[in-house]
Amino acid sequence: MRGSDPNAAVYWLARMIEGGEDPKFIARRMLILASEDIGNANPNALLLATSCFQAVEMIGYPECSLILSQTAIYLASSAKSNSATVAIGMARSLVNKTGDLPVPLAIRNAPTGLMKKLDYGKGYKYAHEFEGNFADLEFLPQEISGTKIYDPGNNASEARLREYLKNCWKEKYNY
Repeated sequence: MRGSDPNAAVYWLARMIEGGEDPKFIARRMLILASEDIGNANPNALLLATSCFQAVEMIGYPECSLILSQTAIYLASSAKSNSATVAIGMARSLVNKTGDLPVPLAIRNAPTGLMKKLDYGKGYKYAHEFEGNFADLEFLPQEISGTKIYDPGNNASEARLREYLKNCWKEKYNY
């Protein structure tokens, strides 16, 4: 599936089925692949893989092999991107390197009078009150302001995300 070969995907699926592999194990691996290797190149892949897992739980062998085959073909035939995998890896590394950086005051909730006096929420811009439902407001801690963590992959779906982000953030993150 990772190599975009539906023929091989179905062949190896059949080998696992005939070898007695637990169908839930197969469906679980498809769920992981849908996020790890397809991701935002085709967000529907995760939905289909989730439905596959649920259907496999409800149906069981032998009928669930049809569901597994359909899903394997779809996932193998889908555009691929690991940008979400790379992004969470980078973010986790950044967190481990920088520790518990403070939440910017502007995006802190201020449910009490004391919090309001301490400027929690001061300067917050509600996106829906701005053109295009976007407000140019920094959400990262000041110490890592402007750090680009997510870089859209090279595929049609993420090209649309890149254009949207470029339109919103202009040159800030160099999308």
